[in-house]
Amino acid sequence: MSEEKLINEDSFTFYKVDDSVSEVISAPEYSYWKSVFKTFFSSKIAIIMLIIVAAVLLMSFIHPMISGYDNQDMSNINNPSEWFLRPSLKHPFGTDDVGRDLFDMVWAGARTSLFIAIMATVITTVIGTIVGMFWGFSKKVDIVMIEVYNIISNIPFTLIVMIISFTLKAGIWQLIFALSCTSWISTAYFIRVQVMIIRDREYNLASRTLGSSTTKIIFHNILPYLISVLVTSISRDVPHFISYEVFLSFIGVGLTERVASLGRIVQTNAKYMQSAPYMFVLPVFVTALISISLYIVGQTLADASDPRNHMI
Repeated sequence: MSEEKLINEDSFTFYKVDDSVSEVISAPEYSYWKSVFKTFFSSKIAIIMLIIVAAVLLMSFIHPMISGYDNQDMSNINNPSEWFLRPSLKHPFGTDDVGRDLFDMVWAGARTSLFIAIMATVITTVIGTIVGMFWGFSKKVDIVMIEVYNIISNIPFTLIVMIISFTLKAGIWQLIFALSCTSWISTAYFIRVQVMIIRDREYNLASRTLGSSTTKIIFHNILPYLISVLVTSISRDVPHFISYEVFLSFIGVGLTERVASLGRIVQTNAKYMQSAPYMFVLPVFVTALISISLYIVGQTLADASDPRNHMI
C-alpha cells in the first residue's frame, strides 16, 4: 500500500487553481509606433525613396558647407576655358556660362528650396491644424470660418502669392510668408472635415458630459486620431511648395538673383536648353527627384500611420 501511494505521489502533480489567470488577455502586445515603422519598412519602394530623401537632405545641407559655394571663387568668370564644360568626373553636372560648378550650385539651390518648402509646410500645418480643430468642433466658429474660406478659396493662390511677393519685395522669408499666408486655410478646412466626422462619437460625448473642456477634448481625444491625416497633408504640402518655389522663381518672382534656388537655376539656364541641355535638364531632374521621393515617403508613412493598416 505504501509503495502504491509512493508511485501516485511521484507520477502526478497537483494543479493550483488561480482565479487571476482568467483576467489575462492572450492577445499579442500592441505598440502603435512599432506597428507604424513595421508597416512602413515593409514597403521596398518606400525604403528606396527614404534613402534617396536622406541622401538629398544630406547633400543639400552639408555639401554647400563643404564646397564653400556661398563664398566661392569667381575667378573663372574671366577664364573662358572653364565655361560650358560638360559633365565629367571633375564637374559631375558640368559648369555654367561663367565657369561655376553646376553640381555645387544645384545642391545649394536645393538647400534653399527645401528650407522654404519645409518652413512653409510647418507654418501651414501648425496654424491650419489648430484652427481646423476648433473650426470643426465649434458650430459658432464654423459659421464665421466657412465664409472666410469661401472668400479666400475663390481667389487664385498663385495670384495671392505673386501680389504679396511684389508687395514685400524679393527674399526667402518674404516668400515663405507669401506661400503660407493663405495656404493654411485649405489645411484648416481639411482638418475641419475630419474633426466633424469624429467629434460626436461616444467617447467625446462622454468627456463633454463629465465636464471636460473643449481644448482638452480636442487635444486629447481628437488630435491623436488625426496623425495619419496630418502626415498625408504634410507629404502633399512639401512637394507642393517646392513646385511653387520653382515656378515663382522661374517667372522671376519671390527670390533675388543672388539667392541660389532650384527655380532660379532652372530659370537662368532655360535659355541654354538647345546649346547646353545638361544645364537645364539636370536641375529639373533633381527637382523632380526631390518632389517624387518626398511624396512617396510621405504617402507611405501616412498609410502606415493609420491603425487600420497595422497587421497584428
